[in-house]
Amino acid sequence: MRTAPNYTIKRSDAVGLWIFMVAGAAIALWTGIAAFQRIMEVLPNRDVAVLGQFAGTIASAPIGVDGSPVDVELEQAMLTVPALPVAALWAIVIQQIVVVITVLTVVVALIWLGRNVTRSVVFSRTNTVLVSTAGIVGLVGYAAVPFLGNMAANGAFAVLSERTFDNVIISVEPFSLMLLAFVAALMSTVFAIGERLQRDTDGLV
Repeated sequence: MRTAPNYTIKRSDAVGLWIFMVAGAAIALWTGIAAFQRIMEVLPNRDVAVLGQFAGTIASAPIGVDGSPVDVELEQAMLTVPALPVAALWAIVIQQIVVVITVLTVVVALIWLGRNVTRSVVFSRTNTVLVSTAGIVGLVGYAAVPFLGNMAANGAFAVLSERTFDNVIISVEPFSLMLLAFVAALMSTVFAIGERLQRDTDGLV
């Protein structure tokens, strides 16, 4: 029999984690305020500004000699429409709700994780669940938010062009999504393995 080593996190590391947790709380608060303001801005459904994504659309910009127009390829632009269709309007509202839920869930999970680590609890079942939850919710939010934004933008295009301009595109970058999924899966696996090794080590003590 031997005595289990008592690992204690350094004070400097604990301070860094608490700063991280305070910053996370501030981000969650700012996100909630911004989402509320956006919802209040669009709910009257008058002169609604929507970010539209374009693919291969040519537009003129006054960037030539003495401000002369030059053709450029448009990637995105703010569209202001007199009123959005109901489905597009609610897509914006749901989008903001999804943003708040995603950010709040990820921030709370990481703050909880940071709190556990400051108490020198790194690998545990709780921490594994927290990391997995943050990763899964973050991935779902990363895909859902631009999808809902596309719905709103398509509604704006339909109103402005009377359904004669087809610009349906997917704004989620597959590579970025796959990279985030890889990172989330890797972190979950690392914590799961660490938790198992911790249990095995405790069993040998």
